[in-house]
Amino acid sequence: MNRPWTLASSVAGAVIVALDGTALTVAQPSLQRDLSASFTEVQWTSTAYLVTVASLLVFAGRLGDRYGQWRVFGLGMLGFGAASAGIAAAPGVGWVIVLRAVQGVFGALAQPATLGVLRAAYPPDRLASPLAVRTAAIGLAAAAGPLVGGALVTGPGWRAVFLVNVVPALVFGLPALARRDRRPAPARTPLDLPGAALLAVTLACLVYAVTARPVSGAGLAAAALTAVVWVRHERRAASPLLPPELLGARTAGAALGILVAVSASLFGTLFIATYVLQRRLGLDAFHSALRSLPLAVLMVLSAALCPAALRRWGARRVTAAAAAALALGVVLLSRTTAPAGLGLAFALLGAGFGTVMVAATQVVVRAAEVRTAGVAGGVQQTALNVGPAVGVAAAAALLGTGTGAALLVLAAVAALAVPGARLLPGPAAAASRTPAPHAPVPAGDPERR
Repeated sequence: MNRPWTLASSVAGAVIVALDGTALTVAQPSLQRDLSASFTEVQWTSTAYLVTVASLLVFAGRLGDRYGQWRVFGLGMLGFGAASAGIAAAPGVGWVIVLRAVQGVFGALAQPATLGVLRAAYPPDRLASPLAVRTAAIGLAAAAGPLVGGALVTGPGWRAVFLVNVVPALVFGLPALARRDRRPAPARTPLDLPGAALLAVTLACLVYAVTARPVSGAGLAAAALTAVVWVRHERRAASPLLPPELLGARTAGAALGILVAVSASLFGTLFIATYVLQRRLGLDAFHSALRSLPLAVLMVLSAALCPAALRRWGARRVTAAAAAALALGVVLLSRTTAPAGLGLAFALLGAGFGTVMVAATQVVVRAAEVRTAGVAGGVQQTALNVGPAVGVAAAAALLGTGTGAALLVLAAVAALAVPGARLLPGPAAAASRTPAPHAPVPAGDPERR
């Protein structure tokens, strides 16, 4: 498959998941009424997906590295579409919850592969541009999700929200699954099933603990315990789940920490902003979305401009400046409710997050060889699942102190990424880096080596 189709497939996989999540939020009240569900059951339509997908992302990335990114991507897309169709036909909320968990399994298969296929198709020094397109598309999907979801719920009903996924899943899933991989077969290293199981339990407990209301102390304790056991296992395993060269890369570790910090800050801030806009200012959901529209617009624009900025200033300066802008936006949001001030605050949030997404993701993915690109993608996606869950949990816990104080704490979380950016490569390192030995040649099949 050529590079344009590879990029289109990567974007489609990322957009389907982003659109599905944001549209579901709008559809949940209608789903609750139609299926006579309790509030707790409606919460589980989100929690079942989050827990499942977060626990399986890294292992799914390893499966892609072993059996082929396109094969795993195709299976994930088709399974995600099938589960979506099942939800649209579900007779009760119990079926919705179970199928959302199934959707999480296939979402976990598809998501790391959306980055793995890009790493295989593009040399390291050209990754920033396709990642920028992918990030911009996610921003558009996040902005369009509430509008699409609202239109579908108002018209055909909440079930149509899930049917939207079916056609793109078929369009991109079938060609990926039918594709013949012309690369030499990789060495079949063991999958480290004990390590995968320990990590899955750790992440499942962590995500469940921070999404529960109130936060589950038992879940956090279980996550901490299994994390210790997992780390000890990984140090002793002959073929660990996470490659030592990825974990040992200082730049990749710093980039992952930055992604967790900025995503926690952003999503925690958006959780609090809902209270500010709808309760303090008395705006309805539609007008609240209009006030926050600068976030989506600047996220798209900043992602588009980020590759040029990276070439000129390097990931270190670009990421530090973007994290500082995001922190400033959170501080401004804590100080003003004027329309102009809110618009500027949301614009800073979008510009900061869109830039960090492209810059930090590029550092993580290019630090990995092609043979471990799936695991790198899984780790990056895990950071972007754990960060928001922790941020929203922290925001909910801090609301009792007042929205202003809570937002200042979240601004401090974003500011932690500024010194962390010092560990990222500068412009000289980015310019001098040559494609890895496993990078594809420009001519012919983009993954032929």
